[in-house]
This record gives sequence, structure tokens and C-alpha cells, in this order.
Amino acid sequence: MPRLDQDIKERIKQLDYNDLFDIVVKLALKEKSVYDFIVVNYLDKELGDRELFEATRADLELIFRKRHKGFSEQLRLANMLGVCIKRINEFTKISKNKVFEAELLLYVLEIPFSLPDDMFGTCFTQFDTKVAMIVRRLVNVVTGKLHEDYKIDYEEKINRYLQILHQTSSHISIVDKLPEAI
Repeated sequence: MPRLDQDIKERIKQLDYNDLFDIVVKLALKEKSVYDFIVVNYLDKELGDRELFEATRADLELIFRKRHKGFSEQLRLANMLGVCIKRINEFTKISKNKVFEAELLLYVLEIPFSLPDDMFGTCFTQFDTKVAMIVRRLVNVVTGKLHEDYKIDYEEKINRYLQILHQTSSHISIVDKLPEAI
């Protein structure tokens, strides 16, 4: 991504209103992320985050239903989780709402943890690793970036996820580094 130096910033300041308007409209029409950024941060500050959250959640639903490549069920799920995380990352680039980020991470984690525990701990460690990385990210968001009151809302589920991972996949280094509970 290019850096804007002082000279470029001054030249942008000298552009007239109509030129700036045209630039913003063209970018918003070409790039959905620019459109979302404008809506969330400037046009609809109250409901923009909520609408983007709902759209991201709907996109995750589509990702869940899609058939992903992989030799085994665990590899297909690992690939699906990777696509889900990419979509959540797009959301977090636009919205800085950490509660919504935590909700999206929990939503994704419901899939692997709704399956039998014997899905974990197999020779397909990519699945265990992806799940552990998402759990670690959720733990970091809840314990480090949200107010202490939110911890109560997420504590029970996160501790259950941590318990399952430690029981089934403790041979993987990222799981071993996870806390036993929050």
C-alpha cells in the first residue's frame, strides 16, 4: 500500500469539492470495502456497524454451506475456517467494534465445536491448529480488548472450548500455549 507523503496530501487538499466527490463516488462504486468504510464511519455511524455485522454473518452462512476442498472432513473444515477468518478480517478492517468481532469468532467456532470431540486430535492437525488459532484470537479479544464485564458473557463457552482442545489436541504447540481457562 502506498504511503501518502506531505506533498501528495497538499495536492489533495488543493483539489476542488467536485473532484473529491467524483473520486469518492468512483472508489465506492468499485470497491465494496470502500463503500462499507464510508457508510460505517461517515454516513451511518449508529447503525452502520450493525448492518456490516449482519452482512458479514450472512456471508459466513454462505461460506459454511459451500463445499470446500480437502481429502478428509477435517481438511475441508480447516479450509472453510480459513475462508471464514479472511471474511472476519475484512470486517475488522472496516469496523473497530470488538464486541462484533468476538460475536463473529464465536459464530464460526460453533461449527467445529458442534461436532463430536473425536474430530480433534487426529492426524489432520491443520484442523486443530486453525481452531486453536481462532480460539486464541477470541481469548485475546475478550480478555484484552473488551471491557471486563463482557468476559462474563463469553467465559463459559471459551473455557469449554479450551477444555476440549487441551483434552484432545495438547500435542500441538499452539494448543499447549493456550491457557487452561480465562
